Amino acid sequence: MSISSDQFAPIEEALNRLATESMLAQAGRDDGLVPAYSLLGDLRELCSVEPTLREPVAALHRELERLLDAAQPFDAALLQRLRDLAEWMPGALERVRGGAPAGTFGTTGQAAGAGAEAPATAAAAEKPASSDVILSLSLGENRELLGEFYGEAVDHLQQIEAALLALDQQPDDPEALNSIFRSFHTIKGNAGFLGLVPMQLLAHEVESLLDLARNRKLRLTAAIITEILRSRDALQALTQQVALALEKGLLPDQIIPVSHLIRAVKLLAVEDAAAGAGIAAPAPAPVVPLTAETPAQKAPAAHEPVALTDETAAAAVAPKTVTGNAPKVAAGATVRVNTEKLDSLMDVVGELVIVQSQLLETARQQGENAGSPFQRNVAQLSRITKELQHTAMSLRMIPIKQTFQKMERLARDLARDFGKKVHYATSGDDTELDRTVVEEIGDPLVHMVRNALDHGLERPEDRLAAGKPETGTLHLKAYHQGSNIVIELQDDGRGIDPDRIYRKAVEKGVIAAGATLSREEMFALIFAPGFSTAEKVTAVSGRGVGMDVVKRNIEKLRGKIEIDSEVGRGSTFKIKLPLTMAIIDGLVVRVGEDRFILPSTSVKMALRPARENISTVHGTGEVLDLRGRLVPIHRLHRRFGIPAQALNPWDGIIVIVENAGKLSALLVDEMVSKQEVVIKNLGALMQNLPGVAGGAILGDGNIALILDPGTLLQAA
Repeated sequence: MSISSDQFAPIEEALNRLATESMLAQAGRDDGLVPAYSLLGDLRELCSVEPTLREPVAALHRELERLLDAAQPFDAALLQRLRDLAEWMPGALERVRGGAPAGTFGTTGQAAGAGAEAPATAAAAEKPASSDVILSLSLGENRELLGEFYGEAVDHLQQIEAALLALDQQPDDPEALNSIFRSFHTIKGNAGFLGLVPMQLLAHEVESLLDLARNRKLRLTAAIITEILRSRDALQALTQQVALALEKGLLPDQIIPVSHLIRAVKLLAVEDAAAGAGIAAPAPAPVVPLTAETPAQKAPAAHEPVALTDETAAAAVAPKTVTGNAPKVAAGATVRVNTEKLDSLMDVVGELVIVQSQLLETARQQGENAGSPFQRNVAQLSRITKELQHTAMSLRMIPIKQTFQKMERLARDLARDFGKKVHYATSGDDTELDRTVVEEIGDPLVHMVRNALDHGLERPEDRLAAGKPETGTLHLKAYHQGSNIVIELQDDGRGIDPDRIYRKAVEKGVIAAGATLSREEMFALIFAPGFSTAEKVTAVSGRGVGMDVVKRNIEKLRGKIEIDSEVGRGSTFKIKLPLTMAIIDGLVVRVGEDRFILPSTSVKMALRPARENISTVHGTGEVLDLRGRLVPIHRLHRRFGIPAQALNPWDGIIVIVENAGKLSALLVDEMVSKQEVVIKNLGALMQNLPGVAGGAILGDGNIALILDPGTLLQAA
């Protein structure tokens, strides 16, 4: 056997992290010892079928285990071997990928001092752990229980991550600690009842570690929190296997290793508990009361799925102490609903809105007066329909808190990798967005946070030299602004130098030398494909694809992004998004006999131009002089090949739209109205049609195309 193609990426990722840990580690100190041990354990598992790669990793892994057992720091020789291994393995991996031998590491691939016993120890260590087994699921008899388990596990894993990040800032927070303990305890009990062995064993070890912290026998450090986060990630991967089985009926066929995490957690419990034995415990803080019976006193019986009841789940979620006179929340206060049912409801409500609009149009055409019974009934129907529409929309709305929480985890991990210090703050994380928007906005935010930490925030020594605090600030916030949601990412780093962007853009051929650009247009250059100001390519940035992805994904959500930055003071990226993807607030315009809808968020103004403000520029075409600024004119009837009424711009209406910081003018015959319309999919045959985002049925029953100014102007 050899390493499969899908294993190379995780091996390379682990190697990159190991190289970073080895560079940050220092002889005589134990900083980075546990992460390096865990990463070597990962590599050992991933390279298990390739002895030439596995043996040197296993030997070094055993040496670090010896240091951990003896509670000793790195020594210079072992630290150098770790760095040598991190330098040797990428080349060896490339040779294996190409079908060549990996070569040898050092002389024997064994750590100094291993002696003759090393081969026997290695053979024993390579025996598969009982915890590293394929997740066994009995879909036939446990499908319903597994569905409940999956829903609760997702909630608990989100809560664990949020509480761990809170503990990273305040290690003595008893509420967060007890919240994590209860979540791991619930997952362990549920997994044990359902026979999910790897999840039960890993959750049990982490629970035991947290119990030491609850009893003041261990203090949570950054290294311990990192290890618990990695255990949480493994539990999440196992939970996703359950989801895949429930959704598609595919039983797990891949082992997700957890034995290395279990060993690391055990070592942390032994080492840190021993180290803390001689240290005075801090003054006790109020602790959230747990159930009378601890895990050691009573384990759930096979016939007693206590952890799967609503009451237990509610107790596990509540992080605060409940006072005696506090109102009791009913167990059935919330219900999980399949998102397909919500989408179906939204479609039906959309159809109802269309029929209601058609009834209004019929009443108008028949000349019904305002006081007639028919008009009164239609008015009542309109009120009920609007309320139903808003209620259906609210069902699709979910808080952005979970996405903000993921960004906090990302910021923590990246800051650690970059050797930077960052204070991550959020506000408005209870702001609700359409479920589709929340799902799609995660990827752009990942690139923006990575960009802010890599390019924006300086290293601690550079910040101190510039007269700033050594800890940088990253602030992510969300708020309502009119009919939009605004998401802002602020940093107090080095800022964006527009002159440097201009020079780099000329150098890369993005713009011509001597081109005149406004400050906003220069900032917009960072979204150009392939553009990057990084001097060298790293594992995080430098290839010029991240911010391009940000722009594309935000435009796909019918949003736009703005940049404000000051050199030396920091940058602010502002994303404006619609509240929902199901309904659009649009401007209805007419061209000939056809009507089109322009998203209100893209429209700056509409005007009837004077003849003297229209001119023709060679190589550009028709332009409008808008207060001294030349704006290109695009005729919609030419774009869609339809007859128009206004052949001269001064006989029609000019609609000014903004896209990527640039203004353009669209020539239409008439402005019809401004209204909310339900977006309809145009079907597979008209997918990805340039300039068209969808369709809508108007009150008179006719169909209007919803235009996408971005792709429309690019196609033009």
